[in-house]
Amino acid sequence: MKPEVKVNISIDVASLESGLAFYQGLFGFEEVARPFPTMAILDAGTTSICVHEKAEGSQSSETSSDTRRYARHWTPVHLDFHVDALTPFVDQVTAAGGVVERLFLTEGPRPVAFCADPFGNGFCIIAQRR
Repeated sequence: MKPEVKVNISIDVASLESGLAFYQGLFGFEEVARPFPTMAILDAGTTSICVHEKAEGSQSSETSSDTRRYARHWTPVHLDFHVDALTPFVDQVTAAGGVVERLFLTEGPRPVAFCADPFGNGFCIIAQRR
């Protein structure tokens, strides 16, 4: 029997209040807990998102020399948010302080926007329609 797995996604941000404003305002997530002053847990339906305030330049791990930076950065892991319509949501991304880096409106099976939050974290918006 496979173990039951619950996914919890953590997102580091330079300012907790700014991170909450972005993710709650844009995606409508509800804050369900604040285990300590610099971390909030958001309910995203089937997934929990933890928004962590971490200082820029702070060490990311005791075993790595890499430090946190909030300029746009690339990582092979990112979030995909599925929405009904792309165009109105893309407008909301930029209004919330995010960046739309690339649009694929007809190139694939569904319209997709490659985006970044105000903290340099990449994500995609995948829509059912344009």
